[in-house]
Amino acid sequence: MAGGSLPVDEALPALTAALRQRANAVLVAPPGAGKTTRVPLVLLGEDWAAGKRILLLEPRRLAARAAAARMAATIGERVGDTVGLRVRFASQVSARTRLEVITEGVFTRLVLDDPTLEGVAAVIFDEYHERSLDADLGLALALDAQGALRPDLKLLAMSATLDGARVARLLGDAAKVESEGRAFPVETRYVGRNPALRLEEEVAACVRRALAEEDGSLLVFLPGAAEIRRVADRLGESVRDPAVDIAPLYGALDAAAQDRAVEPSPKGRRKVVLATSIAETSLTIAGVRGVIDCGLARVPRYEPDVGLTRLETVRVSRAAADQRRGRAGRTEPGVCWRLWDEPQTMSLPAFATPEILAADLASLVLDLAAWGVTDPTTLSWLDPPPAAAWAEARALLVDLDALDAGGRLTEEGRALRRLPLHPRLARMVVDGARAGAAGLAAEAAAILSERGLGADDVDVDSRLQSFRRDRSRRAEDARRAAAGWARLAGGSSKGQAPALSPALLLALAYPDRLAKARGRPGAFLLANGRGAGLDPAHALAKSPFLAVGELAGAAAEPRILIAGALDLADIETHFAAHIVGRTELVFDQGAAALRARRVRRLGALVLAEAPLPVPGDDAAARALAEGIAKLGLARLPWTKALLQWRDRVAFLRKAEGEGWPDLADAALAATAGDWLAPYLVGKSALADIGADTLATALHALVPWDLARRLDAEAPTHFVAPTGSRLAVDYAAEAGPTVSVRVQELFGLSTHPALAGGRVPLVLELLSPAHRPIQVTRDLPGFWTGSWSAVRADMRGRYPKHPWPEDPAAAVPTTRAKPRGT
Repeated sequence: MAGGSLPVDEALPALTAALRQRANAVLVAPPGAGKTTRVPLVLLGEDWAAGKRILLLEPRRLAARAAAARMAATIGERVGDTVGLRVRFASQVSARTRLEVITEGVFTRLVLDDPTLEGVAAVIFDEYHERSLDADLGLALALDAQGALRPDLKLLAMSATLDGARVARLLGDAAKVESEGRAFPVETRYVGRNPALRLEEEVAACVRRALAEEDGSLLVFLPGAAEIRRVADRLGESVRDPAVDIAPLYGALDAAAQDRAVEPSPKGRRKVVLATSIAETSLTIAGVRGVIDCGLARVPRYEPDVGLTRLETVRVSRAAADQRRGRAGRTEPGVCWRLWDEPQTMSLPAFATPEILAADLASLVLDLAAWGVTDPTTLSWLDPPPAAAWAEARALLVDLDALDAGGRLTEEGRALRRLPLHPRLARMVVDGARAGAAGLAAEAAAILSERGLGADDVDVDSRLQSFRRDRSRRAEDARRAAAGWARLAGGSSKGQAPALSPALLLALAYPDRLAKARGRPGAFLLANGRGAGLDPAHALAKSPFLAVGELAGAAAEPRILIAGALDLADIETHFAAHIVGRTELVFDQGAAALRARRVRRLGALVLAEAPLPVPGDDAAARALAEGIAKLGLARLPWTKALLQWRDRVAFLRKAEGEGWPDLADAALAATAGDWLAPYLVGKSALADIGADTLATALHALVPWDLARRLDAEAPTHFVAPTGSRLAVDYAAEAGPTVSVRVQELFGLSTHPALAGGRVPLVLELLSPAHRPIQVTRDLPGFWTGSWSAVRADMRGRYPKHPWPEDPAAAVPTTRAKPRGT
């Protein structure tokens, strides 16, 4: 075969032999082995493929275009002849086409529309290790079709960093074939990272160093388009060599710009390709012999509770790092600079998290419903869809009327499925078509589903205008596709006076993202209860209401990326079925009082409200009690006597156990709606609660039989031998304590005790001047022990007071000695 020898050639005899004997196989071949462009052409010549097509699935459009172009060139033809290409927005196939290079999403729709895969001999899942949602779904459907309808269908999974044994088991103990060796050796150099410097500064410095140290072009891996632009700016300012070109490469670029990054540099020139993970696999960039890897990637993470997919910057897996490194050895010996320290490599995750475990599953659930599957466990998965994400997606589809309560496809669901869009966007286009705005809705779907179309203004109107003016090939393809979507939805893309504004169309797709201004410019509350924000200087920042189509950033308060202004009349007219009017009773923490109002809500958004008198019923009393509990029970009108009463109960609970109620703050706060609320009927504010009310409510917590024991076993006062009544401090750290002048205890030969004599009362003995002398829990022991030392000291200080040698037999007194004694 033309194209020269490739490392994978040595594995081809084993692979072709395996597929002659079995239906399925797994090929593990390192980067640069040539599996993507060699294997499909070889399999075309097999007898079992005669007269049929082979489908080669690629994870990205760029890789699909590059693979199709390379294979067509290998056999001296153009794309569209023997080798065809089908990706979103574009198709180059003919009656002669026998090998179709398609993206994984295209295959999913193809197999759903034709479960028998008529005329298809084999499906090849290239770079399956990337584990996109479409790849996992496509393989599950292909396996199901193979088992039920097409036992002759061949399935082949290929990757450089694949758990081949696990995939082989999924494919029914398929043959596993390995190709050894790289095309060229790659030297790895670890250069570390300085956390004090910005990523773009470090990457730009490494690029300059690599350009100075090595020949050839460089491929630089960065997390996303923003980092690419910043690094490009730094290099534009600092790279003085006029023979070096800076070439960005990311998904939002049009095909022409991507092709410029991939195509060989003219003789005497070299380039620095700044790429996202789009360049990790299935792609050879001519002339690249150096790779700089920052070790980061941006991946989507879906958060079901807010219905939001956000991009998260994460460390790459070891498998991805190996793929990136392999880009340097595709055409000649290379060098890979890694912006981390070598020991950190082993701390990287082995593989990236499969998308099916972290993605919005709405499209997958809808597709499987069209397949007749309501339980995903009936299909074969490497990792099955998580139950929680499945349930959330199913609930959304029921809300969109795409599924019935049993998870089965409805007529509306069939209408949505006709459109190759996320169900939310399909709902928007279908509803837009019914309102005479099919073309506008389809254009809005295009800019929402394709990042970068229509520039980057937040305002959806401005974004649509830019999209219409854009004369790039990518924009033209998207407009052509949008026109097709409009026709599929039963409308037209031309000659319409839009019946719905772009903002209302966004709201049809994302009613949970209707937003209301929160007071300060740019701050909004979404209908799903989360906050969101945009630049306060943007014109939309002062809008009372927005329809939000895209968000990014932290889920706590994401950034609004696409939105349109709405007014209250728009919402009242088009979302009347979702607006709920009810009377609400809330506790105003600032005023420590209840407020009643009549409210009209759409989700978390208050559209209108009017004050009402606070009702004097049980529900209001409970709301007041629970509001005060959250505010803090210390705000209640506690008296010293009531605080001591609570401490006395707590003392006996500690002494005897749980027969006594728990009156600690945490327990009282947790049950305020039960013990306090019955005594607050007719009240509406903290200020209405008196000390008597609080005392009555608290005393009711202690049963009558325990209340009788309270005074006997935890008295409020200790009566000294002199007759003095001294308050007992039940909150003291040492335990129930009373402070008493020592002379008042003369004649007392037994230590006073509480709780039926089980707990000694702590006595803080005082001098005649009320200064502490000693603390004791054993008064008789004190009399016979340290009293003599205390007596000697006190006689010198207070000679006018009695200090008997035997205090246990002395007369208690509150006075000094009579004069003359």
